[in-house]
Amino acid sequence: MAAPKKGRNASAQSKPGRSLALILIAIVALTGGMFASGHTTPRLGIDLAGGTSITLRAESEPGQESAINKTNMDTAVEIMERRVNGLGVSEAEVQTQGNRNIIVNIPKGTNSSEAREQVGTTAKLYFRPVLATEVSGAAATASPSASASASASESASDEATDGEKATGDESASSSTSPSASTTSQGRAVTDALKADDTPSATASSSASADASSSAEADASPSASASSDASDSALQAAYTKLDCTDEAQRAKAGEGAKDTDSMVACGQNSQGQWQKYILGAAEVDGTDVDKASAVFNTQTAAGWTVTMDFTKGGTKKFADITGKLAQNQSPQNQFAIVLDNEVVSDPYVSQALTGGNAEISGSFTQEEAQSLANMLSYGALPLSFKEDSVTTVTAALGGDQLRAGLIAGAIGLALVVIYLLVYYRGLSIIALLSLLISAVLTYVIMALLGPTIGFALNLPAVCGAIVAIGITADSFIVYFERVRDEIREGRSLRPAVERGWPRARRTILVSDFVSFLAAAVLFIVSVGKVQGFAFTLGLTTVLDVVVVFLFTKPLLTLLARRKFFASGHKWSGLDPKSLGAKPPLRRTRTSRPAGPVDPKEA
Repeated sequence: MAAPKKGRNASAQSKPGRSLALILIAIVALTGGMFASGHTTPRLGIDLAGGTSITLRAESEPGQESAINKTNMDTAVEIMERRVNGLGVSEAEVQTQGNRNIIVNIPKGTNSSEAREQVGTTAKLYFRPVLATEVSGAAATASPSASASASASESASDEATDGEKATGDESASSSTSPSASTTSQGRAVTDALKADDTPSATASSSASADASSSAEADASPSASASSDASDSALQAAYTKLDCTDEAQRAKAGEGAKDTDSMVACGQNSQGQWQKYILGAAEVDGTDVDKASAVFNTQTAAGWTVTMDFTKGGTKKFADITGKLAQNQSPQNQFAIVLDNEVVSDPYVSQALTGGNAEISGSFTQEEAQSLANMLSYGALPLSFKEDSVTTVTAALGGDQLRAGLIAGAIGLALVVIYLLVYYRGLSIIALLSLLISAVLTYVIMALLGPTIGFALNLPAVCGAIVAIGITADSFIVYFERVRDEIREGRSLRPAVERGWPRARRTILVSDFVSFLAAAVLFIVSVGKVQGFAFTLGLTTVLDVVVVFLFTKPLLTLLARRKFFASGHKWSGLDPKSLGAKPPLRRTRTSRPAGPVDPKEA
């Protein structure tokens, strides 16, 4: 059994190049990905890049304290992210802190007063009639009525559409007739109207009246909205609107009152941006009593969104759906508008009078839940009060970063001096290992910025500085195990292999404790402290990778070199300076030839 074991050890010692090649390939691949992504520097947090940090505290109306819960706070975070990103702040951070606080970090270069106004106000959700809509970038319609006629003609030719639908709950359970359905935003206008939903004579006359003039004596909400949309300024804004432009999307509908017609943007299920002309708001978000995502097992609809209206909302919704049902597409649709952005635009083919409705179609569970949350948020008795606003200048952030880097450089210099004085030649291995660890840390941080939104803040820099000591400690443990073996009288190559198992156990246990502490700190902490915990955990994992795939294989290779193998005094492995014991050899005492003394016998 001894011979095979020796062979395995020899094989392990003869192929350390594989491990070195593996880690070098990983470094090249990660570095190439970093340059390919265009993000060659880590994303800086607000304390280093400068900006504004806003703390908002949730407040509920008297007797409705239960409204402040995790679901509603997460929904508020989602809506605030939409608002801040609508200002063109692509790297803004919005996150909860504790049970009732939300932290909004806005980097420099943003109008902080405008951002404070945006994130601090309650979400505005309205149901508005659709007057005209088209995929943004397509040829603009000559007029809303012309768009309606073209859309109706195109949709009538598409009988196989499977667009999202909305029904009154009471009819959905008893009938699957398409006349009880509506399609939801996420489909192009050509898919909005079912072929068997033939417009009635009332619809035709309504469309003609809308197209001709505003001389109708009986001005329904849809007709009135169409008249408003005919206004040259509104039509010009609709024609010029390009919803693929983020800046134009943010300004669409800006300043419009709930009694005004407006232009707006929304994204359909194919990921295309559509532009809209919308009439005055007919139903307010507060008229929605409850909304939820439900998996419909009675039909093939799959995930659906159900809405329950208040008493006042029931009447408003019945009135608007009854009037919209008489129109042609797209003027039989209503848009659900949240903060001037269309999140859904179902069409109506009959009045929904039961006080509830169901939106169904090609929803995933996540999409249905997101829409339900948005509808619910419009009815929540929840507002936010500004607790504190902290402004960090870029100069202050630069000073903090500079101070952190100086502290890290001093710590690294002390470690290098210690290694050179105490370990001499072995310090080359330690320094190269630190360099590999630093390169991996930098590249991964640069990649994590655009991937998961990781931002390098001052606590994260502190975590990276602490990691220098953790990484150096792993090298020291291994070097001391090898030296212990040399002190026992073994040569270098056997000492490297015999010292590794003992050092490996110690390194793994030490790094596991550090990683566990970092994980617990990350879970229980909030805000910037998580940056420290994340960096500490990341560098701890990289320490294990570097020691196993670089430090140990490199020492195995160098142990074959005469400078180290002979125990040169500058190698750090000189047996004499280490106080090595001479090898123990058993000898047999030989007796001189001759007669044996009788006394000794």
